[in-house]
Amino acid sequence: MENEKRKKKSEKVGTNKNFSLFTSHFTLSLRESEIEIIALSYLQNLGYSYLLGTEISPDGEHPERQYTDVVLVNRLRDAIDKLNPTLPQDAKEDALKKVLRTESPNAIINNEKFHRYLTDGIDVEIRTDSGIRGEKVYIIDFENPINNEFLAVNQLTVIENNKNKRPDIVIFINGLPLVVVELKNAVDENATLKSAFNQLQTYKQAIPSLFVYNSLLIISDGWDAGCGTITSDFKRFMTWRNKNSKKEVSHTELGMQVMFEGMLNKNTILDLVRNFIVFEKDKEKTLKKIAAYHQYYAVNKAVESTILASSKNGDGRGGVIRHTQGSGKSLSMVFFSGKLVVDLRMKNPTLVLLTDRNDLDEQLYETFTNCQQLLRQEPKKAESRKNLEELLKVDSGGIV
Repeated sequence: MENEKRKKKSEKVGTNKNFSLFTSHFTLSLRESEIEIIALSYLQNLGYSYLLGTEISPDGEHPERQYTDVVLVNRLRDAIDKLNPTLPQDAKEDALKKVLRTESPNAIINNEKFHRYLTDGIDVEIRTDSGIRGEKVYIIDFENPINNEFLAVNQLTVIENNKNKRPDIVIFINGLPLVVVELKNAVDENATLKSAFNQLQTYKQAIPSLFVYNSLLIISDGWDAGCGTITSDFKRFMTWRNKNSKKEVSHTELGMQVMFEGMLNKNTILDLVRNFIVFEKDKEKTLKKIAAYHQYYAVNKAVESTILASSKNGDGRGGVIRHTQGSGKSLSMVFFSGKLVVDLRMKNPTLVLLTDRNDLDEQLYETFTNCQQLLRQEPKKAESRKNLEELLKVDSGGIV
């Protein structure tokens, strides 16, 4: 019932006619607020609900949160109830508390821990007459996007440590603020993509609690757009050039529209969050990375080709992917491996990675070792042919 009431509060911010006019005749007189409306329209056309931030503020028409809250707790609780119907209420409340609890002063540590909750579920204990057993509580249904709530909120005021900030658009999935969008006006020479990036860095310092739950960041001036993570520098905010794997977009289509429709549609955003984000570690720091558009489409094609080739009627030949130098081949292999090992159709496969140079072997092994969270296992390194034979005797699958 609470869910139905909230749905009725959502309203359209424009019509398709207005926005198709914009895409056909981009005018240089648009203000930042109008670009915001256009961005919200793209999201609504993808099936997102919409609310104005002031509506759900403590003194708004339909209050849902305090200014210090970055998670829409009631919406998250509703999602947990819906996705875990057989679990006892105290277990679900325990999971909710774990999501809301921040334990480290280090932003990337908190973000990585939450990402694990998001993709793998939250471990809880259930007491029964026969003892205690472990269960998982899930906060996102990655298999069925329609089982999740997608909500875009603009001008959401967040107050933390007496600092007041208001991001342009926050995208909530099941009440969790997974995407933050910052917009600028392409006409204003001082309001560039770089200034939108700088604004996000200010938010990260002023209201860090919002970024505990962040999966990706988007910057746009209405014309161009870039996507990155909480550790990405400006040059790592990348465009998204395709709406799908089959069709090249027209040069007349706006970068913001292509990114929103190609990357933020419900299927793709959930796939990206679950299978195409890594926390790459070295001795000094952790970098959170998300796949570029070419990696995303190539890996998904490769996964489907591999599954078909290894099926009962398959020919055993998955195919070949050709990448240019510097295009992220190693990470593409990580994304491919990470998605393949959890696909139930592959029945816990063993993956063997071969290189033709020692330096490439070391580089690839290091990359895989640094991305264990996505792989959900520690890769093994074969030191010799005999060692490889021993490693391949294991029946439980793995990455060598």
